[in-house]
Amino acid sequence: MSSLDELAHLGGTWLARSAAAPRRHTGAVVADRFDRVTWRDTYEQSAGLREVAEELRARYEYANDLLADVFLAAYKVGPRVREPAEMDTSRLVNRQVITALVESRQFAELHRETAGDPYAAAMAVLAQAAALRGMLERLREVQERGERAGKARRDAEGAATAVGEALQGAADEGGDVPDAAADAVRRAIDAAEAAEAAARQAADGAAQALAAAAPGIRAAARNAAAKAAEAVREEGALMRAWGVGPGELERMPFDQRARLAERLRTGRLARWAELIGRFRQMAGGERARKVENATGELVGVTLGDDLSRVIPSELANLGLPELRAVFAARYAAGELMLYDSEGEQATGQGAIIACVDTSHSMYEAGPGGVTREAWAKGCALALLDQARAAGRDFVGILFSAADKVRVFRFPAGQPAGVDGVLDFAETFLGGGTSYEAPLSVAREVLEEEFNDAARRRGDIVMITDDECGVTEEWMRGWNDAKRVLGFRVFGVAVGTARAAEAGSVLEALCDNLRSVDDLGDVHAAADLFRVI
Repeated sequence: MSSLDELAHLGGTWLARSAAAPRRHTGAVVADRFDRVTWRDTYEQSAGLREVAEELRARYEYANDLLADVFLAAYKVGPRVREPAEMDTSRLVNRQVITALVESRQFAELHRETAGDPYAAAMAVLAQAAALRGMLERLREVQERGERAGKARRDAEGAATAVGEALQGAADEGGDVPDAAADAVRRAIDAAEAAEAAARQAADGAAQALAAAAPGIRAAARNAAAKAAEAVREEGALMRAWGVGPGELERMPFDQRARLAERLRTGRLARWAELIGRFRQMAGGERARKVENATGELVGVTLGDDLSRVIPSELANLGLPELRAVFAARYAAGELMLYDSEGEQATGQGAIIACVDTSHSMYEAGPGGVTREAWAKGCALALLDQARAAGRDFVGILFSAADKVRVFRFPAGQPAGVDGVLDFAETFLGGGTSYEAPLSVAREVLEEEFNDAARRRGDIVMITDDECGVTEEWMRGWNDAKRVLGFRVFGVAVGTARAAEAGSVLEALCDNLRSVDDLGDVHAAADLFRVI
């Protein structure tokens, strides 16, 4: 017979261990419920994430937990990784991967692009999918050790619970405990000690295997983070090149943003996104430097009442009380002496219309592989930005042969949706070249605008690489409309000097004509954005 106090003393340690067993986490990154909801919502919206998870689960049971950790590390502003003692042993491999990732310098670069942005964080996960597969393959043996250690830990915890149950059974006997019940307690304690020793041994083995694999995992994590950072940066640059701002992206549903990104990456002009972005940046810089009604180059002295151009000797009269009345009288009569200048005209008030040639020859590439079409479309998109900044309507007219004209309208009072902009940029008609068809449409647009809103002084920009004739009758109608509506015509001959030669039809049509030989040079059109 044994006393209950004696048995309780023997099993008390195991009772305490059973009661104090810490909670083991399956997520390596500390996250609140809002973070977890963001992950679940993003996972449900992203077919790519679900495909990666399905593929990884075929090789690795805890793939979903790993993907959630990679996402949360990228998404959370200040991600914190749990200590090893807090983790379920079977998830220590996940923790090792995440630790290697967040401690790398490359991750800091990635995190600047993804923090707080669920879409960018999901993109980072997808960009690292191949690296994750490689790391899991490398850690296969480590994971097996971890799972064995996890099972041994659960066995030890079960054995500690069995000690408690055996003690409870002995306590139910009351008074002196029968030998059979006492033996059951002692056997439970022996089993718990053996299980604890096995768990420690398994944990030590798993930790050693994990430490041995750590250098290789750190290298793979650095490469994965660098690749993901590059992918996220490239997509961000692509969005900016096409005029999609961060605010618009934040408001865009996940699936719509994914479709847009795919379209931008695979569209006809995707390879020229950098050129288009430089065009828009250049135009923005010209707008920032532009001074409305600038005086331009001084060529002499004239008379008038523009106080901003009064010559110094006239201003000196204001310093003499007896001559101030004379100054006032001459000002009232518009007879002050002013600096005369030849400068750029004031910008227009009506619509900006870009007529872009999309005949077969515009597909021809110049030095560096840039096509005439890419240069023309880049210039046209920058003109669209110019119109938006000035509160003016923009109309894009794509043309080739006389029966091939497409019109894209972007009214000033409405957002220029990115899908409409892409439709305009990616449309290519092919065929020959006709000047009359697009310019007639442009004239009709300006006439309609004048009749509806009494706005004159529109600007037409004709971008072409070819020369063609117009009839005398059409030319008379064109000149009549120009006198009535006061619009200006700018011409850009792209990739060829023939269309811009002296005496050419394009020269006769345009008030301002230039030729562009270097298709990599966006600054060849800089003066357009100073005067339009």
